Amino acid sequence: MASRSMASATPPPDQDLVVEYLEGDAHGIVVLGINRPKAMNAISRSLVVNMTAAIDAVKFDKNVRVIILRSHVKGAFCAGADLKERVQMSPAEVGPAVAKGRAVIGAWDSLPMPVIAAIDGVALGGGTEMALACDLRVASSTAKMGLTETRLAIIPGGGGTQRLTRIIGMAKAKELIYTARVISGEEAASIGMVNHCVEQNEDGDAAYQRSLALAKEILPNGPIGIRMAKLAVNKGSEVDLASGLAIEEMCYAQVIPTEDRIEALMAFREKRKPVFKGE
Repeated sequence: MASRSMASATPPPDQDLVVEYLEGDAHGIVVLGINRPKAMNAISRSLVVNMTAAIDAVKFDKNVRVIILRSHVKGAFCAGADLKERVQMSPAEVGPAVAKGRAVIGAWDSLPMPVIAAIDGVALGGGTEMALACDLRVASSTAKMGLTETRLAIIPGGGGTQRLTRIIGMAKAKELIYTARVISGEEAASIGMVNHCVEQNEDGDAAYQRSLALAKEILPNGPIGIRMAKLAVNKGSEVDLASGLAIEEMCYAQVIPTEDRIEALMAFREKRKPVFKGE
């Protein structure tokens, strides 16, 4: 079950997804923590259901400015699909299960606010695909990432063939997918697969701590502007330049009549920090 809490703590063992609404100087940040220690956070049908519910809860919440997707299991971000569960499915059940998993992975990309993946450990197959669907990725030096599906005689089915190609380029994406190679956080950063790579700490949450700092950098900025920027970048990257510029113009038009824009101008004139309401 997904839960709502206000401060980080040891998650209950029966909760495969822990939802935290942070407060204080982190107000506006929601942390979704995967918690399946016995399965290396593999994506099960139950986890898909709880992730879907959590995503639906934050999608239209104007108080949510940034989301961090992390792990509560030391050494694992997400080991991909739960193959022990998958092997027990009939062929007729596999297709719908994959479709629901693909939908929940794609939902991170379609959320209006920025989503940061904190990769503290192993992220393979669907785990890497989930990270690729986030806006920003932070990996620890001990992270292991890779689209390993061809080892199982299948292909990445959660958007990996498309998102990885768009992020690092076709030639390198083909190489990683064809070889099913697992790479380190450092190598992922060197090819642009992640935004930052940080040295792992004793608590095993270095990527989460860096993600939290990154989220706090985003918080002071206009939430509507951030949402429109995400929309413009995402939609514009799918079309030619002229169409992309038209999308940018339409997104810009959405911020002109907002109270936040007027507040920003007044704060600049009065030499103070703006207070945005997301309106």
